[in-house]
Amino acid sequence: MRILFIGDVFGGPGREKITSRLPNIIEKENILFTVAQGENLAGGIGITQNTAKELFKVGVDCITTGNHVWKYKEILSYLDEETRLLRPANFPEGVGGRGYYVYEKQGVKVGVINLQGRVFMKPIDDPFAVGKRIAEEMSEETRNIFVDIHAEATSEKRALAWYLSESVTAVIGTHTHVQTADEQIINGRTAYITDVGMVGSMDSIIGNRKEEIIEHFVLSVPRRFVADKENVRANCVVIEFDEKTGVAKSIKRYHF
Repeated sequence: MRILFIGDVFGGPGREKITSRLPNIIEKENILFTVAQGENLAGGIGITQNTAKELFKVGVDCITTGNHVWKYKEILSYLDEETRLLRPANFPEGVGGRGYYVYEKQGVKVGVINLQGRVFMKPIDDPFAVGKRIAEEMSEETRNIFVDIHAEATSEKRALAWYLSESVTAVIGTHTHVQTADEQIINGRTAYITDVGMVGSMDSIIGNRKEEIIEHFVLSVPRRFVADKENVRANCVVIEFDEKTGVAKSIKRYHF
């Protein structure tokens, strides 16, 4: 079986790329299940109900998020009601929504866990302890477990992947918007990449028009950032796995 994991979908240009191309990609690559990182769907920061529904409509089975998920308050109630939309599981107890879920498609159960790192980010609950607990709980229902670790530091992402490598099918890094070239199978069973990248302009600065970003750095004053529409590319990975054992057979970078 094959799963497609799509990097951070950035604003309107990113959504347009996915909505116009994803159905054909799913058919062409024989994809069973699709996960998209969606915390930047709405204007390049945050997510709304309508922008999430755009992705669900064209074949995305699960949307993961990260530190920007709370940008628009309207999303709070939607997080509670929509099982296909996740927020990081290691936010403190009492936060709305859910951080993991087991889905079933074509008779195959697929578990997705959304975690957020703490290095150079807000110090929320321990993603290692939370991830291990959820993976062990989830393994009673399925061995096909995919983790989105939304984090800054390469070391933290790799450490988490090795820590969970006996329990999960894949650990996929998100957040930096720059795809890394270190995809591999860890411990003979777990697919890994430090960052899957983004769906956005390859001529931009992490999705935004470069003019405003450069001005921000040069002048050190706030600027309104705008999503760049030129040369938009979708960074993804395709993971092939044994649906009976949860063992990853291969991971490859994929672009469209």
